Order: sequence, then structure tokens, then C-alpha cells
Amino acid sequence: MTKHTLKEWYLATRPWSFPASAMPVASTVAYLFWASQTLQGAPINLLCGLLALVGIILFHAAGNVLSDYNDFRKGVDTPDNAMMLPLVNGSFKDVEFKRYGIGLLLAGCAVGCALLLLTQSLQLLYVGLAGGILTVLYSYLKYRSLGDVVILLNYAVLPILGTSIVTVGYVDWSAMVLVVPLGLITDSILHINNARDSVSDRAAGINTFAMRIGPKASVAIYKFEVLFPFVWVVVAVVMGWLPAFSIVVFAVGKVALGMAKTSSKLTSEGAAAVATLDQQSAGLQAKFSMLIIVSLVVSALVGWGPVIDVPLF
Repeated sequence: MTKHTLKEWYLATRPWSFPASAMPVASTVAYLFWASQTLQGAPINLLCGLLALVGIILFHAAGNVLSDYNDFRKGVDTPDNAMMLPLVNGSFKDVEFKRYGIGLLLAGCAVGCALLLLTQSLQLLYVGLAGGILTVLYSYLKYRSLGDVVILLNYAVLPILGTSIVTVGYVDWSAMVLVVPLGLITDSILHINNARDSVSDRAAGINTFAMRIGPKASVAIYKFEVLFPFVWVVVAVVMGWLPAFSIVVFAVGKVALGMAKTSSKLTSEGAAAVATLDQQSAGLQAKFSMLIIVSLVVSALVGWGPVIDVPLF
């Protein structure tokens, strides 16, 4: 087999997508820090928060590699994408990808075991098992129109729950306010990718959610996923679930509007017109999340609490 450089191994994991998993963890740590300073929340364990960040990135990398392996074996990926996909262009062998994905998965499990030893939490065990199972079954579920559900669970709900457990020692349900904006933007990455690739996916005999609902509905859902998070932040600020400074996310509102407008071209100009929207969506998720993190950390440091205090749960 061809010897690969570290850069090639790294790029094979599709690192541009890592903000989708890393940012929910980092945002949750920032939220819990804000809560500890302004809402009488528990003090946070930054070391465990950092380990959670490393662990979820490893799981994400494993999921990407195993997904590409399964797509290749299923015939989903085509030579049209050869410049982007190492298996299709022949730079990697399928057996290499399979072993690589399993290795990354085991590394993620090792980090999870370390966190279990540190926290002694059965709740974390359940969250970790759920995340691991969904990672392994992702391709199977995606081919049966459940990929969007997996993304919302694995890259929003479960990371926020798990990060809460390892960082403060229990599930802080108020942190779930982050599920809606981060989950929707994260799912937009997968959703527009599947909407774009509907023709080749249908030829491969799989059935994604985007294929099931058709291009017009897919575009409508994508627009909702990249625009509604801004509405949610306003609601969360008014209700006291997030600090007022969180409206700083509107600094990337124009970017989201531009992406929503571009998505309409899928129905009029075809897949090529939205070829890079999945990567742009990942970029939006990173920027949106970073602004949330900044707003929470700054608000915590200067003592800005909620406008009013209405419990989310």
C-alpha cells in the first residue's frame, strides 16, 4: 500500500467539518461558565471539558472516515467528486479507511473511558454508548432517511448533555437552550449535502431525507435551519435563557441570508450551484458558535446575568 503523509491522513477525516462537533462542546462549557458566575451554577471542571472536546472530535473523525468508507462500498460517491474523496480518486485503499476509522473510534472510546473514571457517572456512560452506537450506525440510518435525526442527536443533544455531566457533574438542563440553534445549523451541513447529491444517491439505491421530501422542501428546510437560530437567540435573550450580549450573533446574519438565497439555486440551476454550501454551512456554524462563546464568556467576566429569569425547564 502507498505510504501516506500525516497531512493526507488528517485531510482524510474532513477536518473542515470538525466545528460541527467541537463547537457544541465549547459552547456548553462557555454557557456553564456563565451560569456559574451569574446564575449560582456549579463550578466547572475545565480539564474534563477539554477531554470531552478531544473525545468528540475523535468520534467525529471516525464517523467521517467510516461514512466515506461505507459510501464508497455502496457506490454512493462518484468520480465527479474524486478531487475531494480519497477513496474515489484511489489515493487510499478501502481497507486502509476501514482500519483508520476503527482506530479513531477506539481512540475516542479511550477518551470516553478516561472521562468515566474521572466522573464516575452512569449518566455519562449512557450518553457515550448512545453516541458510539449512532456513530457506527450512521451510514445505515442515513441510507434510510434518518441521517438528520442522527446529526441532531450526535452533534447537539448528546454533546451538550455529556459536556454538562463531565464539566459540572450533573445534567444542567438549562444548557439545552443551545440545542436548537447549534443543532439546526449543524444539520444544515448534512441536509444541503444530501439535497445536492440526491441524483447520485438515488442511483446508488439509498434514500436520504432530502430525497424523500424533494428539492423544493429541502431548500425550505435548509433556509429554516440557517435562519431560525437567529430568531431563537432573540427569544432566548428575552426569556432570560441567554445573556443580552448573545445578540452579537447577528454579526453573521448577512452571511446566513446569503447562504439561504444561494440555496434557492438548487431548484433553478442544479446541484453545481450549491456545490460548496455544505462547507459554507460548517463555516457559519463555527462563526455563530464562536460568537455565542464570546458573548457567554464576556458576560460571565463582567457579571451580565439574564434580562429576566424564566427557567427553560
